[in-house]
Amino acid sequence: MSQVLKGAPELALDWYRAGRGAALATVVETWGSAPRRTGAQMVVSGDGQIEGSVSGGCVEGAVMVEAMDAIESGKGTLLEFGVSDGDAFAVGLACGGTIKVLVEPVGTVLTEDVLSQLVEARAARKAVAYIANVETGGGELADTGFADRFRMDRSGVEDDGRFVAIHNPPLRLVVVGAVHIAQALVPMARLAGFDPIIVDPRAAFGSEARFPGETVVDDWPDAALQDIGVDARTALVLLTHDPKLDDPALHIALKSDIFYIGALGSKRTHAKRVERLQHAGHSDETIARIYGPVGLDIGAASPSEIAVSILGEVLTVLRNGA
Repeated sequence: MSQVLKGAPELALDWYRAGRGAALATVVETWGSAPRRTGAQMVVSGDGQIEGSVSGGCVEGAVMVEAMDAIESGKGTLLEFGVSDGDAFAVGLACGGTIKVLVEPVGTVLTEDVLSQLVEARAARKAVAYIANVETGGGELADTGFADRFRMDRSGVEDDGRFVAIHNPPLRLVVVGAVHIAQALVPMARLAGFDPIIVDPRAAFGSEARFPGETVVDDWPDAALQDIGVDARTALVLLTHDPKLDDPALHIALKSDIFYIGALGSKRTHAKRVERLQHAGHSDETIARIYGPVGLDIGAASPSEIAVSILGEVLTVLRNGA
């Protein structure tokens, strides 16, 4: 149902296979206030086209020149730039610093086979790490061994000098119940980097007027979740108060490796929910995965405040663990 938009790896593979030549430039180290995190990428074609960013404007021009040279030579290189306070201020930073960028030409240093595997993994929503020589580039993929990096979306250089670029699937937030809280939660979640999906079989609730431009699935939650294919990069929030809608979604979610499950309702409502799930055969340990009542205890009252508390709890579980 979801589709990975073309990022730097996808474009690099397309440009290389089209005969244009391509190089991937990846941030491997940066100063604290940089607008682009370690792992940010820019792709450069042999004819000078660029997509993506490694610094927000400070060094892109210089990286493009070096990347085109790397495509010609077939050799990877580690670039280091000292950014002055004046240049940093010009792109919105408080101070300058140092940025290191690894440039890898496709086909020689970054092989077509490894890049193709990376693109396939991203399309399949499979979390993978690209492990490279930080000085010269060139590496391989792994899907295990970097649990903290995967959880934190944190690329970086290991103690042994290897650079690890984390490629996680995009985060998704599935909201069951197109209610007032959802109208506040969905745009907040999008700003926080989630791809929200609203599920509600009640057409009047999930209308375009209430959720302009958003993905709304007009189906029963269990069928919708099976179609969406929830995974470890998916959070589920249940907002209907209606067991006919919430419970079928829970039966699917509790059997998956979804990283967060939250359900709206009072403590009494949640206690009844627990009883129903126990009778349905779910273990106490499995049921304990549900955050109910949903949201951090911040004294939220309005729908918008409740949405803030929910998103805060989702991010806490994502970054700090359950």
